[in-house]
Amino acid sequence: MLIRPLITLFTLIMTATAVHAQVKSPLTVVADDGGQPARPYYVAIGAAQVDEEDGFVVATPDTVLDRPATEADMLPVVSERLSIGPVVPRALDLPPGTTPFFLIGTDPDSVRWLKQRRERLVELRAVGMVVNVATAEDLAALRERAPGLELRPIPGDDLAERLSLTHYPVLITPTRLEQ
Repeated sequence: MLIRPLITLFTLIMTATAVHAQVKSPLTVVADDGGQPARPYYVAIGAAQVDEEDGFVVATPDTVLDRPATEADMLPVVSERLSIGPVVPRALDLPPGTTPFFLIGTDPDSVRWLKQRRERLVELRAVGMVVNVATAEDLAALRERAPGLELRPIPGDDLAERLSLTHYPVLITPTRLEQ
């Protein structure tokens, strides 16, 4: 699906970076999935004649925390492209060795789904992406219901687009997507 072209694109970019030491040429767009532009990343490695002002903005004192960042600083997590609903199972062709993962929220349907499948998720060593969670307390309550599972608050919009997903909860393995 989209994963193989992305891996191919990554390989091409890495090859182009290695060739840069021999020949300096401007960047060529080989694919545009509409996400964040990669151009700012090239400033850090001095590739393809990308000017410093095209790089990421350096943090200023008013944008830097005066303490170590915590998970609570990432909240709330809201995934605009995902909502609770049915997911039609389908085959996937992700790279072998991809860690199984699942998408859930803190809603009652996700909690019920998690309770019903927890044993299998632990067995698969699946990692949970909590794609809709408002507070640290909500996340802690969900973790209490999921002993043995790693749950991380992560926006799911990019993944939803790449895997053509609109609903959760869902389990994603290298070969299958299922509810």
